[in-house]
Amino acid sequence: MNSQQQKWLFLIVLSLVWGSSFILMKKALIGLTPIQVGALRMLITAVFLLLVGFKSLKRIEKRHWKYVAYTAILGTFFPVFLFAFAVSKIDSSIPAILNSLTPFNTFIFGALVFGFTFKRKQFYGVLIGLAGTLILILKGAELNPNQNYWYAVLILIASIGYAFNVNMIKKYLDDLDALAITTGNFLLLIIPAFIVLVFSGFFSTFEATTATTSALGYITILAVVGTGIAKVLFNKMVHLSSPVFAASVTYLIPAVAVMWGIIDGEKLSLIQLLAGGIILFGVWLVNKAR
Repeated sequence: MNSQQQKWLFLIVLSLVWGSSFILMKKALIGLTPIQVGALRMLITAVFLLLVGFKSLKRIEKRHWKYVAYTAILGTFFPVFLFAFAVSKIDSSIPAILNSLTPFNTFIFGALVFGFTFKRKQFYGVLIGLAGTLILILKGAELNPNQNYWYAVLILIASIGYAFNVNMIKKYLDDLDALAITTGNFLLLIIPAFIVLVFSGFFSTFEATTATTSALGYITILAVVGTGIAKVLFNKMVHLSSPVFAASVTYLIPAVAVMWGIIDGEKLSLIQLLAGGIILFGVWLVNKAR
């Protein structure tokens, strides 16, 4: 399989895996707090990656570690908690749709910070995507008055972190293989994640009930498959393609997440689906014009 075929295969697999991660997060939150979900997700992922990728750490040179740390913080640590809090307050399909703004931010910050060229069509795409985002959030707040849609802002912040992450990997870690980057990320996150878990009260308040046991099962699947394996595949895809192509996995994630949301009984109006389509059209326009 050549590199062109590989990157498309990775795109499809990642869309299925990450599209399913939102419903897994929602189920895990039934028995755990958002802080606990985020911390456990990182710790379980770290254990898994160190078991399979410990030897890859020797390929990380001294000059790499600074950027490995930056990508760990911006691409994993903060987004994991931001998504957990958002999913705890609004339907899981909404964060998945809003996550489609990642290619926008990849492009915008790539142009402003990393020196990429800014084209007029891309600017129009950004405006269209932002319009779709506004419609999605306002309509969601109207349809679900019991949900706090201000939490949707957390997804926007997380997508900016993802944007910096993918641009840094492409620009500063392109000579380092995907497994080494991902294992290095989570090696650095073990201590911070453990400290957060301790202060969350997990060790003093956890009781083995049906809800908490199920939650641990969901978070383990999310950590191993949705974070550990998926992160390696994503970093590999960044090496094989452009940052914007890699970030375009968010084109397909909403379709999978919305399907799971509907199966789980979430409310999603036609206007919200239209808004999601507007966002994706804007992302497509940004990607096409690059």
